[in-house]
Amino acid sequence: MKQHIIDKIKEYDTIILHRHVRPDPDAYGSQGGLAEIIKATFPEKTVYTVGQEEPTLYFMKRLDQIDDSVYEQALVIICDTANQARICDQRYKLGKEIIKIDHHPNEDPYGDLLWVDVDAAACSQMIYELFKTSDGQLKMNDAAARLLYAGIVSDTGRFLYSSTTIETMQYAGELMQYSFDRQQLFNDLYEKDAHVLKLEGYILQHFKMDDSGVAEVRLTEELLQTFNATQAETSLLVSILGSVKGIRSWVFFIEEKDQIRVRFRSKGPVINGLAMKYNGGGHPMAAGASVYSWEEADQVLADLKALVVEQQ
Repeated sequence: MKQHIIDKIKEYDTIILHRHVRPDPDAYGSQGGLAEIIKATFPEKTVYTVGQEEPTLYFMKRLDQIDDSVYEQALVIICDTANQARICDQRYKLGKEIIKIDHHPNEDPYGDLLWVDVDAAACSQMIYELFKTSDGQLKMNDAAARLLYAGIVSDTGRFLYSSTTIETMQYAGELMQYSFDRQQLFNDLYEKDAHVLKLEGYILQHFKMDDSGVAEVRLTEELLQTFNATQAETSLLVSILGSVKGIRSWVFFIEEKDQIRVRFRSKGPVINGLAMKYNGGGHPMAAGASVYSWEEADQVLADLKALVVEQQ
């Protein structure tokens, strides 16, 4: 499959890369990293990265604005996106051919070519593997290495998550040989503004956990306004409960104007099936969903508790 993808890249003069809505560093890293590899290998090709920009990730890459007409004879590559509804910029359908590269469960097998590896710790890891196994057909540069390294570091929780493999560490080590400021990259990834740290303190003081090891955090619109925090900034905080002794799984409910975002995390029980029940999905130990009332949020919490007890 990897060679088929490389062959398609060779075939097209215009290539447009997409990723998922509400992007994280792995989305930016895989999308931007592959774009930089293609540019370094084929400088004569026209390569675009598109989607709604996330201000907290400006340090990684700025994206392109293009007209619909650009898609007419273009190859579209979609990175790190499990299903079509979550693809940022739905104009991807205008492309001549579509390639899906992803590491989430393949519940929505869209595209003309699909490469899905649920064992990969990050989609950025897959992009590096595409380069590494290309036998010199693709070229790496410092810009691509920086983006891919950031994606791997972020999606593995700085190599703490169980998804981290020997290959993950090997690839990260090889990427470190390229020239980019790793210290500055870590600062950009993990430094938080004072108001976000204050919200983090609030969460640590107010989360609730029951005897089964299930914890919850509820962040209402009013509360977020009090801390002057955005929904994107709260995504930086979902993993902080992982260091709580005795915790098995937890859920964040983040209220927006038209829905309540649900963010699941787990240290054992598989929770992506539950996320799918509530209009979402994701990885076995990290998933997301959406509900539309606090009563529905109560049901999510009850279901999570039942699931954790069942999997004890």
